[in-house]
Amino acid sequence: MKAWLLKDFGLKNLHLEDVPMPVAQAGELLVKVSAVSLNFRDKAIVDGIYEPHKVPKPLIPVSDAVGVVVAVGSGVTRFKVGDRVNSHLYSHWLDGAPAPDEPEFCLGSPLPGGLAEYMILHENGAIKAPQSMSDAGASTLPIAALTAWYSLMDVGHLQPGQTVLVQGTGGVSIFAAQIALAHGARVIATSSSDANLAKVKALGVTEGINYKTHPNWEQKVLELTGGKGVDITIDVAGGNGLNQSIAATKAAGVIAQVGFLTGQTTALNLMPLIFRQTTIRGIAVAPRSSFDRMNPFLDQHKIEPVIDHIYAFEEAIQAYEHLSRGPFGKVVIKIAD
Repeated sequence: MKAWLLKDFGLKNLHLEDVPMPVAQAGELLVKVSAVSLNFRDKAIVDGIYEPHKVPKPLIPVSDAVGVVVAVGSGVTRFKVGDRVNSHLYSHWLDGAPAPDEPEFCLGSPLPGGLAEYMILHENGAIKAPQSMSDAGASTLPIAALTAWYSLMDVGHLQPGQTVLVQGTGGVSIFAAQIALAHGARVIATSSSDANLAKVKALGVTEGINYKTHPNWEQKVLELTGGKGVDITIDVAGGNGLNQSIAATKAAGVIAQVGFLTGQTTALNLMPLIFRQTTIRGIAVAPRSSFDRMNPFLDQHKIEPVIDHIYAFEEAIQAYEHLSRGPFGKVVIKIAD
C-alpha cells in the first residue's frame, strides 16, 4: 500500500512510499482510509516540537481519520466489515479520567497514523462515524470537534445563556463556537483577521475582536460582558497570553487550555488567578465515551464541519503548508473515494 513516511523531523523528510499492508490481529480492524484531517499536533510532530523523543522513525503520521472496515481480527464484536468508523487519538482512553500512560497509545505518534491507504484500529478505539456526514466532514471530528465538546460540555458544564470565548478561527475554535451556539450559548471570538471574524459571525457568533487592533483584547471582552467576563474560555494560544485569558474569564470561571500556538511556557501572574479563583484545565482531547455522546448531538443539530480546503492524497505536503498558514476551519486530505 502507499503511505506517507516521516523519516526525520522537517516537512522535507515526509515522503510517499510503498509499505507492507498491515494485518488485523485479535481485536483489531483493518480500515481502508477514506480521509484524514490535520491538526496542529500533526504539524508539531513533523516539526519536532511535540515530544520528539517519543516519535519513531519512520512514522506514518496523522491521527484523525475516517474509513471503512475491510477486515477484522479474531474476537471482534463491536464492528463488522463494511462499517464506517472514526479513529480516536487516545486509543486506550475509553472512559473516566485518563491513565498516566495514555500518550503512549496515541495514533499518529507513537502509534502509526492514518496518512496511508490502510490503517489498523483496535475495535475499542474506533467509533461509528456519523451517518449524516461526508468522509471529509467526519475526518475532522476526532481531535478538533471532540476537544471542543469535552472542554465545553464535560469540563465546563456549559449551560444555555452562558458566554464562551474562542480564540482564533482554527478547527477547535470553530467547532467550539458551533457547539456552544447549538447549545444556546453566546460566543465571542478573537482573531487577527477581520475577514475571518466576518466569516465566524456568519456562523452565528455575536461579537468578534481583532486582537491586532485591540492588543488588550481582554478589556474588550470585559466591556462586552458588562465587566463580568466569560464563563468558559477556549485557549488555543498558550504562552503569556494566558494572563489575558484569566482577566477575560469570570470569577470562578473555567479556562480550557487546549493549545500552545504562541508558546509552550508562560510567565503566569498568580495574584489575578488566585483572586479570580479561576480553574485552568489542561485538555488533551477526551475519552471515547465523550465521542460517543458528541456524535448524536452533532447529528441532532445538523452541525457541518467547516473545511477550508480538501487536498488529494498526493498533495499531503501542500496540506501541511496550508495548515502552517492558518486555515479557517479544517484542512482535509482525501485518501480514497
